[in-house]
Amino acid sequence: MADERMVTFAGTNMALSGTAVASGAPAPAFTAVNMDLKDVSSASFAGRAVVLTTVPSLDTPVCDLETRRFNEEAGRLGDRAIVLTVSMDLPFAQARWCGMQGADQVVTLSDYKYREVGHKYGVYIPDLGLLARAVFVIDPKGVIRYREIVPEVTHEPDYDAALSATRAVLQQ
Repeated sequence: MADERMVTFAGTNMALSGTAVASGAPAPAFTAVNMDLKDVSSASFAGRAVVLTTVPSLDTPVCDLETRRFNEEAGRLGDRAIVLTVSMDLPFAQARWCGMQGADQVVTLSDYKYREVGHKYGVYIPDLGLLARAVFVIDPKGVIRYREIVPEVTHEPDYDAALSATRAVLQQ
């Protein structure tokens, strides 16, 4: 896809809103809401490698598959890494999904209240009010080392590339 500010959703072009971030740039700070309705600042993950995934909704098949896959992988990455999955789902829906799926390795955060992740990472789809499917790997110093905005939102990300980038960050 030639225009990185666009994705497709089931084949329909959708513009992305927000500031596009690039590999090598500082990761934008953000606040989102956890399952306990408490604000969580990205600063609370400083000093760790962060795999930041954004998905439209945990209650959809591809988002479900992706988040379960990253939940499995999170346990293998060790304590120096954390996997965050951010969606526009309400925290109650995220808690229900995590409970049903036994997802206890990923940290789910909701962007419903502040919409900072969507706007600061350039993955908000205003026509849908949802986040695009994307993966960012952030090193412990807060620098983006990997970025993938999945061109077709209904497709899964490149797990191998994201995990390889995460392992490389952990070896630094």
